[in-house]
Amino acid sequence: MYIPRIFCPIAETLKTKSVLLLGPRRTGKTQYIKNQLKPDRVYNLLLNREFVKLAANPGLIREELQKKDRLIVVDEIQKLPSLMDEIHDLIETSGARFLLTGSSARKLRRTHTSLMAGRARVQNLWPFTYAELKSRPKHLFDLQKVLTYGSLPPVSLSASPARELEDYAGAYLKEEIQAEAIVRKIENFSRFLRVAALTNAELVNFNEVARDAQVPPRTIIEYFNILEDTLLGNMVPPFRHAASRKAYSMGKFYFFDIGVANSLAGITQVPRGTPVYGKALEHLVYLELKAYKSYKNKAEEIQFWRTYEGSEVDFVVGDSIGIEVKASEMAHAGHLKGLRSLDNQHKLKRKIVVSCDTRKRALGGIEILPAEEFLGMLWAGQIF
Repeated sequence: MYIPRIFCPIAETLKTKSVLLLGPRRTGKTQYIKNQLKPDRVYNLLLNREFVKLAANPGLIREELQKKDRLIVVDEIQKLPSLMDEIHDLIETSGARFLLTGSSARKLRRTHTSLMAGRARVQNLWPFTYAELKSRPKHLFDLQKVLTYGSLPPVSLSASPARELEDYAGAYLKEEIQAEAIVRKIENFSRFLRVAALTNAELVNFNEVARDAQVPPRTIIEYFNILEDTLLGNMVPPFRHAASRKAYSMGKFYFFDIGVANSLAGITQVPRGTPVYGKALEHLVYLELKAYKSYKNKAEEIQFWRTYEGSEVDFVVGDSIGIEVKASEMAHAGHLKGLRSLDNQHKLKRKIVVSCDTRKRALGGIEILPAEEFLGMLWAGQIF
């Protein structure tokens, strides 16, 4: 079964410009191309014979290009960055559009930033969103399942999602880290991954992570950079404004998928009413905000706010929307303190609590939205 990526803007972009499509492994880039685009030629660099031919002769694409060819796909371009020079020239001279896919921006950023900056538009493909799963006739979105196993396409559609997640984590370590020789000691990175997953959605203290992972703090900083470069997560910065002199300077890290984070952390169950459930719900809200911002090309930055006194707001969108996530079945006045504290220092246009309430309501000028209703409003363009 194929689930259409209904908000992904790539097909529209390709009408006028080539695209560099980035996304972690198994987010569905190949299936998207197969089912929603009609490329004239596809070069898959994961296939050894294809890789060997193009590595020996990067000009092969030019030699095989025909006048009728309008869309050329090069899958996993980071495997052969030197091919970018040839593609760069073909974009300028052939009139064909190129769709380049990759699961790591690390090598490309270091060697071919000019192509990424101007000749091809950089776009991302994320795991399934609420809107995509909800669009199916059988409504495949199941909140409990997503909070436990995430929404990677092969996991969402599998009868054994836990096994799929285990296989994914192992394949990532082997293929993305070892094959590209990004780190010298894979066992150190493996320990770091588990510690990073256990602190997912929390403030990152590099010294504490370094102690738990048994590696130097400077190495931990590099490891987090690797996770961002290989698209496995994002460091969310703190929100700053004129009155927030005592705001935190540390960031919060979120993996790109809830299920992957759970699997790396050894979490197999996410019972409702537990801290694990609350963290997973916050993680989901962040991932949906990020995907919506990416697909809709929104400029608003997603940040968080926290003071040393303990006041906090999970997400600040732009500089005017505060969003607090509470896994409570009945949000109450105590859950609103962070939003009110931030609003007192920096006037917010909109204040939202995402919770497990069954119905939408308002409390002292703050919107209380059930989680699924919030997600529906987000993808309907009613949040920002």
